[in-house]
Amino acid sequence: MNVDGDADAAVEARIRIGWNKFRQLVPLLTNQDVSLIMTGRLYSSCVRSSMLHGSETWPARKENVVALQQAEMRMVRWMCGIKLKGRFPSKELRERLGIDDIALVLQQNRLRWYGHVLRKDVDWVKKCMEYEVEGPSPRGKP
Repeated sequence: MNVDGDADAAVEARIRIGWNKFRQLVPLLTNQDVSLIMTGRLYSSCVRSSMLHGSETWPARKENVVALQQAEMRMVRWMCGIKLKGRFPSKELRERLGIDDIALVLQQNRLRWYGHVLRKDVDWVKKCMEYEVEGPSPRGKP
């Protein structure tokens, strides 16, 4: 997290790491002899997991989610061998690979982590969740 409380730098770093992992696996991910479903599984387990590592704690904004979706769709189109001019819907390409939208996976990961935190039986976790900051809100709310 940045001083401003956002996760822009973390998201950019994770996208960069995802692209590096994708480039390492391009021979396998673009191989025509491998089914698209197997390609999607390989992508999900290697590339997407590296892109979403630590995302449970990001205060992800809409811009961050859009950046992740854009990077993922560029990779998906590359794996499917579809150019942007091909005008295939993103949903259809993800279905071919058998993968979910990265925004949905991000939300599931955050909810799973939140469940772990709620079940945690440690005093400092509960204190952090119930902590109220004194003073005026930065958004102008009392």
